[in-house]
Amino acid sequence: MPPVFSRRELLRTTACGFGALAAQAMSVPKSAVAANALATGPHFTPRAKRIIFLFMQGGPSQVDTFDYKPRLAEDDGKQMPFDDSRVIANTGQRGSSQRVMKSPWSFRQYGECGQWVSELFPQVATRVDDLCFLKGMRTEGVAHGPATLFLHCGSTNQIRPSFGSWVTYGLGTENENLPAFVSLAPSAGNGGPRNYGAAFLPARFQGTALGRAGSPAEQATIRNLRRLDDSSAQQRRQLDLIRDLNAEQAAAAPPDAEFDALIDSYELAWRMQAHVPDVLDLGFESQATQSLYGIGERETDQYGRLCLMARRLCEAGTRFIQVTYGDNTANPAWDQHSNLPKHADHARAVDKPIAGLLTDLAQRGLLDDTLVWWGAEFGRTPYAEKNGTGRDHNPQGFTTWLAGGGVKAGFSFGETDEFGHQAVRDKVHMHDLHATLLELLGLDHERLTYRSAGRDFRLTDVHGRVVEPIFA
Repeated sequence: MPPVFSRRELLRTTACGFGALAAQAMSVPKSAVAANALATGPHFTPRAKRIIFLFMQGGPSQVDTFDYKPRLAEDDGKQMPFDDSRVIANTGQRGSSQRVMKSPWSFRQYGECGQWVSELFPQVATRVDDLCFLKGMRTEGVAHGPATLFLHCGSTNQIRPSFGSWVTYGLGTENENLPAFVSLAPSAGNGGPRNYGAAFLPARFQGTALGRAGSPAEQATIRNLRRLDDSSAQQRRQLDLIRDLNAEQAAAAPPDAEFDALIDSYELAWRMQAHVPDVLDLGFESQATQSLYGIGERETDQYGRLCLMARRLCEAGTRFIQVTYGDNTANPAWDQHSNLPKHADHARAVDKPIAGLLTDLAQRGLLDDTLVWWGAEFGRTPYAEKNGTGRDHNPQGFTTWLAGGGVKAGFSFGETDEFGHQAVRDKVHMHDLHATLLELLGLDHERLTYRSAGRDFRLTDVHGRVVEPIFA
C-alpha cells in the first residue's frame, strides 16, 4: 500500500509539531493550571504595596539579639527541665534536663520606645523606633528543611506555592518590564527552588532567582541580559516571529497556562533587556549611598550590595523581593549548634546593610508603602545544646520584626517566657504572620485561593488569623 505522505510532505506538515514538542518539554504543561491565569487584584485598600523580606537563613537566636532575658544570666550553668522540641520529636520525652546558657553579648535600651537590643546589632538598634517586633512567634518543623518550607510556603512537606508567588498571583506587577517577584541569592538547600516556586499556580507567578547564597553578590544578575550581536530592530523582528509562531501553535492546541507563561517569558525577557541592566547596576548610586549600605567594606560589602539592589528593585516596581543571608553548606549561616560566638560574624555582615536599607527607604519616602520583613525559619534554645557551646533549633518561641508598610513603629507585640524559650503571650503562629502580611498588602488570606486537584488551596491552608494590634 503506498504511503499517505511522502517524506518531504511529512516533514513540511509536521514542522510546527517539532517546535511544539520542544516547547512542551520546556514547560511541562498541566491542564489543571489553565484557569485563574491572571492576578486577582487587591480585596481592599492596601497599607503596603510591596515587601522586602530579609531572610536570615538558619535561625538567629532571639535571646542573643532582640529578646532580652535577664533570667539567663541569673541561672547560667544550672541544669533545669525544658520541653525541648527535638527531644519531644525523637522520644516524646518532656521536661528533659538542659544547661541554661546566658548570652555572651550585653543588651541595652534604644530609641524612644526603649527596645532592648544586644550589642550584635548596634546599627539596627538606631532604627528601633521604626520597627515592630513580634516576640511570640511560633512555627512548624524542628529541622531546617521543613521549617524553611513552612516559612516560605505554609507547608512542611507538600508542594505548595511560595509566599512571593501568592503575592504576585494576587496583585500582579507594578512594572511590566521587571519580574514581579525576585529572590536575591537564594539557597539551593532546604527546599531550594520550591521556596520561590509557583507549584500549582500558573508558572508566570514563580520567582526570578538572581545569584545564589554563598556566591559573590556581583553574580546576582541575569546572564546574557544584554545582546550585542544584533540591532534592537532586528531582535524585535526575531521576537515577533517567535511570538507569531507560538500564537499559531497555541491557537491549535487546548488552553495551557504554562505554555502561555513560556510565551510571556519571551516578551518579558525582551522588555528586560532595555530596563533591568540599569536597575541592577549599582554604579548609578552615589558613593555616599553605597557607603550607607557598607559597600566597599570587607565584612558588609556582599550583603550590602544585595540590600541596595533590593531597594533599586523596590523603587523600580518589583512587588516582592527576598534577600537571603545564607550559604549552600550543610549548616545554614546562623545555625550555631556548637559555636554560638559565630553569631557575631553574621551580625557584622548584615547589621549595617539592614540599617542602611531602612534609612535609605525612609529618606526616599518608600518606607511608608514598603513593608520590610526580617526573620528566619525558627529561633534557638536558651540552653546549651548537648551541654556544649551552642544553641539548638527552637520553633516554640522566637522573634521577627517588621518595618514600614502600615505597621506600628517602635512597638513590641508578644512575649516568651522568662527564659525566652516558649511563646506565652500574644502568640503569633507562622500562619498568622502570613495572613497579616497579606492583609497589609490588601489581600484577604481566606479569599486568596486557587483551585487545584479538585479543591481550593490558600497560603494559610485552613488556619491563620490577622494580627490587627500591630497595625498603625
